[in-house]
Amino acid sequence: MALKVKLVKSSAGSSKEMLDTIRGLGLKKFGDERLLKDTPSNRGLVFKVKHLVSSETVSQEAPAPKRRKPRKIVVRDRARAQAAKS
Repeated sequence: MALKVKLVKSSAGSSKEMLDTIRGLGLKKFGDERLLKDTPSNRGLVFKVKHLVSSETVSQEAPAPKRRKPRKIVVRDRARAQAAKS
């Protein structure tokens, strides 16, 4: 089970707390849509900004979040690969 959340109203004029909540849901701009795990914490975030978002429960699973390496690690690995080619 997953929670499909979409930002349907502009967040202009909202308090910093609400903007942080929207950002915490992974929504950045008007019309953004995310598939989140259906957990009590995510439902609480949605409830806090329910006047700005629409949500529905869907049967598919939420994708696992992708983790990115820090930039300095990526640059280091790229340099090592380049040195190994030479």
